[in-house]
Amino acid sequence: MGLRLNVSNISKSYNGKTVLKDCSFSFDKAGVYALMGQNGAGKSTFLKICSLLENPDTGEVNYFSGSGIISNDLELRRRITLVLPKIGIFNTTVFQNAAYGLKTRGIKGKDIENRVEKVLDFAGLLNKADQNALTLSSGEAQRLGIARALVIEPEIFFLDEPTASVDEENTRIIENIILNMKKESRSTIIITTHDRLQAERLADTLLIIHNGNIKAGTASTPLSM
Repeated sequence: MGLRLNVSNISKSYNGKTVLKDCSFSFDKAGVYALMGQNGAGKSTFLKICSLLENPDTGEVNYFSGSGIISNDLELRRRITLVLPKIGIFNTTVFQNAAYGLKTRGIKGKDIENRVEKVLDFAGLLNKADQNALTLSSGEAQRLGIARALVIEPEIFFLDEPTASVDEENTRIIENIILNMKKESRSTIIITTHDRLQAERLADTLLIIHNGNIKAGTASTPLSM
């Protein structure tokens, strides 16, 4: 495995309220990790800290390749990505939305076309490539967000509630996208979800966050622990 993530004793508080407390976990294998917990348990905060969008109050977030720690710089940030439940969509075509990350990396021409068409096909959106992205349904928009992240070929992929406020059909499609990602790549995929059955369908490892701590869970582990 190329990129590995180690979280050591991270804590985070907002306005005096502790959200995370001494959380530690090593994401050292490829596959899908599902992080579950009640509303307000700190799942989204944990993902934002792991994806380097927020800093913990205490503790460390380290990425490794081989035995060495990788510097927290632009190069590392381009190897990971986070998709939030409500993604921002640009007022342009589906194709141009999906191509955004490649253009910011200086990729041009036929390479962009090939990679974007591949991920749009993977997300079931190739037939909408020329459509204005603002006209997509919420489920289609979420799939576009996943495609836009996939096109940069991240080594660690964070998905925060990927099927929140999404209808049944798009939930099924998104779950299949995640399962196909697991089959076709050696990436680490870390998702948050409220749906235990979804977690069991998708995940190789189930994690429970409760009272600010993270523990490995099983199908019978109650969220309230």
